[in-house]
Amino acid sequence: MYRKEIEEYIESHKQEMIHDICTLCRINSEKMSYKEGMPYGPGAFEALTEALAMAESYGFSITNYDNYVGTADLNEKERQLDILAHLDVVPAGEGWKETNPFEPVVKGDKLFGRGTADDKGPAVAALYAMRAVKELNIPLKKNVRLILGTDEECGSSDIAHYYAIEKESPMTFSPDGSFPVVNTEKGGLNGHFTAEWASSQALPKLVSLDAGTKVNVVPGKAIAVVEGIDAKSLELTASQCEERTGIRFELELEEDIATITAIGESAHASLPEEGNNALTGLLYYLTKLPLAECEQMTMIRRLLELIPHGDTSGKALGIAMEDELSGSLTLAFSLLQVRSSCLEGTFDSRCPVCATEENVLEVVKRNMAEKGFTLHNDSMKPPHHVDGNSEFVKTLLNVYESYTGLKGECVSMGGGTYVHSLKNGVAFGASMPGTDNRMHGADEYAVIDELVVSAKIFAQVIVDLCS
Repeated sequence: MYRKEIEEYIESHKQEMIHDICTLCRINSEKMSYKEGMPYGPGAFEALTEALAMAESYGFSITNYDNYVGTADLNEKERQLDILAHLDVVPAGEGWKETNPFEPVVKGDKLFGRGTADDKGPAVAALYAMRAVKELNIPLKKNVRLILGTDEECGSSDIAHYYAIEKESPMTFSPDGSFPVVNTEKGGLNGHFTAEWASSQALPKLVSLDAGTKVNVVPGKAIAVVEGIDAKSLELTASQCEERTGIRFELELEEDIATITAIGESAHASLPEEGNNALTGLLYYLTKLPLAECEQMTMIRRLLELIPHGDTSGKALGIAMEDELSGSLTLAFSLLQVRSSCLEGTFDSRCPVCATEENVLEVVKRNMAEKGFTLHNDSMKPPHHVDGNSEFVKTLLNVYESYTGLKGECVSMGGGTYVHSLKNGVAFGASMPGTDNRMHGADEYAVIDELVVSAKIFAQVIVDLCS
């Protein structure tokens, strides 16, 4: 019902929708330091304020939950469906070529910019789906609420705040994944570990190493400072290691001090094989330099034994596994800081349904301890699964098939979405199968036609579930 009207409405509002997406994507809404009234800093606050003003201008009733979360309600009836999206973004990162991260631009059939795909573009597509239903005066028996969060990328404490106040709707989907329906999400272990040793002043030596921006991003850049190595040795080793790893090494020398910048390719930590980890590439490089033997270098070699460059399955850590429902375990070494007498690091492991604390957490803890590292985690994030035969999921799949002509089926993913902790929540859109949005990487983009068809699909779902 109402398909013709929905399609005509969304097509006629296509340019307006793109304009609104660009308005939000010009705001750098990565998590920043707390300020009074701004729990995640001024960027997230500005994005939320702008989005709520946008929704209110289209006639929706809005609510601001202490600048953690904002909502827009389609009507005042009993809630049936929540659409859960987020306005925060990961840091800009390195390597942008198509545009600057917060200067969204249309090129061909794509809209480039940080947040265009994850998740401001899909959030606005959902808003336009609600606009279509509202302005077409399609009668509904139940309410739809668009929930706009601001801390999805850094732990979802915003949603914890929201659900401490509000109850979960009977049905929730989040356009923070891909079509068709993601009803299974892996569990996870963000392994935080440390090590300490006696400092050494022997030359040549590693002064420091710093790598990574966020736990859920494969590092595209890593920096080390060394002292006492000649330029020829640095350059020769760089050439050899680039051939071995695909990582590029940039060298800056000032007297006896050299700064080494490893350039790889960033990626979402749920798909570490799509990137080239600059952190592990830099560790490999350091182990090939003629640095003086000391406890620091012993620990770096041990660390590289546990998480070698190119190992994205946790094989060396002893936790490689897979199951039919959710696929293989993945591992991304995402954060590391090394100083003269200590190091601190974090890896992001996405664990299949078959993973348990016994076969993952305890194994990692034991294997790291044997090499002198302390893993500080005492628990893991459990997996998430919603019945694929429920009327809710079947409705989503039927609408998807109708609007795309593609087969609708349930799939699993490694990246946790906003619905991970919700009883009846699934990820639904907004990218099509096979589209690589470069999410969390340089030159993130959304395919414009995919955003348009997503808005149509979301509108039809609202009609079918809430009429």
